[in-house]
Amino acid sequence: MMVSKILYIEDNPFNLRLVKKMLEMSGFEMLGAADGLTGLEIIQSEMPDLILLDMNLPDIDGMEVFKQLRFELKINIPVVALTANAMYGDKERFLDAGCDDYISKPVDRRELLRTVLQFMEASESV
Repeated sequence: MMVSKILYIEDNPFNLRLVKKMLEMSGFEMLGAADGLTGLEIIQSEMPDLILLDMNLPDIDGMEVFKQLRFELKINIPVVALTANAMYGDKERFLDAGCDDYISKPVDRRELLRTVLQFMEASESV
């Protein structure tokens, strides 16, 4: 299996380190961005295979990052919303907006790996 590159856009350094460690231990190459604008720059320069996107960011929120990615930059990398917004209807709101999947925080390691592997297998079968 080819090593997959994953970008996690997350302003909380603890969450970023935790998810990065979980995925690096499973053999993934991890990139991190502490805000949405930096994340968009990294996406354009690195073209990761998957984007994990916190929805509550300090500069532009996750939905704005997603809109710029899809509609302005026309980049179709899978995006998983990774957020503490776990209120009733939030999952549907992010999926309806076009995110490819949704994981609520605190992140469960098994759920994270299962979700990431699902996208990596899908991209390999194309």
